[in-house]
Amino acid sequence: MVSPTKDPYPVLVSSPLAPTADAPPASLDQFLAGVGPRAFRFAEAGLRHREDALDAVQDSLIRMLDYREKPAAEWPPLFWSILRRRVIDLQRRRRFRLPFWRDNVDSDGEPVDWADEGPGPADVHAGREQYDVLVQALRALPPRQREAFTLRVLQDLDGATTARAMGCSEGAVKTHLARARDALRTLMENPT
Repeated sequence: MVSPTKDPYPVLVSSPLAPTADAPPASLDQFLAGVGPRAFRFAEAGLRHREDALDAVQDSLIRMLDYREKPAAEWPPLFWSILRRRVIDLQRRRRFRLPFWRDNVDSDGEPVDWADEGPGPADVHAGREQYDVLVQALRALPPRQREAFTLRVLQDLDGATTARAMGCSEGAVKTHLARARDALRTLMENPT
């Protein structure tokens, strides 16, 4: 089992294959090496469970291999769309788990809150307190607002790429993003 305080993609973070912001990836392998850590943070914010997030990212990375022949410009929206759908699938499956499912309850039969399992990977880079406030605020957002904020702001995708990944118009992305920023501002100023 991976320690919760270590980055699950230590090789990918320092990989010489990781693309720079100036140059597009030369190969799918280079693209996948650069997107792994950001994809993990996106999946973990949506799933609230480290292992589920790792599984979602791994599944998405594997599915991208089928699109090796696509032009490099299409890889980012395609990947984020695949990952987004995988996260939503896992969220839906989790809703239908029975209460006695062994992963959802502790030894006393009480529901387990996966968000309190331990520190997340971004804790290495940011102060624990600020990170926790941000994560709690993101989790309080409606799913579409959380996706728009995460893809546009945290992943730094442009409006068109975000719209294609989310399967909506650029105007809808702007609306979701504006609402997410307003809600986050309120939630972060008044954390509970």
